[in-house]
Amino acid sequence: MSDAQHRRKTRRVRVGSTAIGGDAEIAVQSMCATKTRDIDATVAQTDQLHRAGADIVRIAIDNEKEVEALREIRRQTEANLSVDLQENYRLADKVAGIVDKIRYNPGHLHHIEREKSIAEKVEWLASVARDHGCAIRVGVNCGSVAPDFLERYPDQQLEALVQSAVHHCRLLEDLDFDQFVVSLKDSDPDKVITANRRFAAVAPEVPLHLGVTEAGLPPQGITKTRVAFEKLLAEGIGETLRVSLTLPNERKHEEVEVGHAIIDDVRNGRFISVPDLDGLNIISCPSCSRVENEAFVNLAQDVRTMTEYASQHDITIAVMGCRVNGPGETDDADLGLWCGPSTVVLKRKAERVGAFGYDVVLDKLRDELDALIRQRAA
Repeated sequence: MSDAQHRRKTRRVRVGSTAIGGDAEIAVQSMCATKTRDIDATVAQTDQLHRAGADIVRIAIDNEKEVEALREIRRQTEANLSVDLQENYRLADKVAGIVDKIRYNPGHLHHIEREKSIAEKVEWLASVARDHGCAIRVGVNCGSVAPDFLERYPDQQLEALVQSAVHHCRLLEDLDFDQFVVSLKDSDPDKVITANRRFAAVAPEVPLHLGVTEAGLPPQGITKTRVAFEKLLAEGIGETLRVSLTLPNERKHEEVEVGHAIIDDVRNGRFISVPDLDGLNIISCPSCSRVENEAFVNLAQDVRTMTEYASQHDITIAVMGCRVNGPGETDDADLGLWCGPSTVVLKRKAERVGAFGYDVVLDKLRDELDALIRQRAA
């Protein structure tokens, strides 16, 4: 970014050979969609993303076998690596010496070792990261906000999102740990803009990782992402970013290319007009290593094709690829699908309709969509 963009000055966070914040260029990130234990495929995709211009590549882990795979992946690639701890923060001390950054979700810290306080867990994470010269991302997500903050801010999910992020910043800073960045993500571009503006006003020194989670399939997913990123980057908010698109593995590098294109367009004053996002809104998560059945990507594409007849209706359909984000992040959608290894759970908002095979769930979704359209017309 040029000085003309008046970017805010945050602290500088080192992630391997890349810097985030300070006077560093905006870093572009992406995430592997391969199974972490498939070492050859994950190395190939890491290098694919790295060649496309990804400054940092994220890999998800969930167990000890994936830690061992990660160790070998690290040996075979030169990319800066970030690791997603998912629901098992206790793996941090096993991976911090392998990677350049660890990402934890405040909304997932309560899942294990319930006898320990959140502050104790954060203190341990900070000590592990400090001992290994590893950065941290505090990744707050709309579909998995920490329960205590949802209780504190009933019916104010966005405020709960922001305050959770602020709280974890204070926990880390009270420990004299400052090598961290923060992300506040939602599938709604307007909420992403609002949340990041609020956070930046409260904690202007903390580097922000921008993302529209579950942006969906291109080209709509690119448009949603641009709506949020253009406004925030033009205001000087955002030190690193990730474009989250539902793509097959061989096209995963397009996330990186789109990220660089958005940065370049904002730098040169090229903006798309803010589109009208009324009508049918299909949310789908980016394909990543948490996806439990690769049929998820095809299902998302089939949902878009099947629902074209309902394009004028203000209905949101969410298609999620894993058990980590699927249950929570379909709750706010009018209709939701979250995909397991062999079945897909169909929901009406938070209500579970049933679990169906991949070969029949599209027909079940159509029935629910038609019923919802008839209900609203009545």
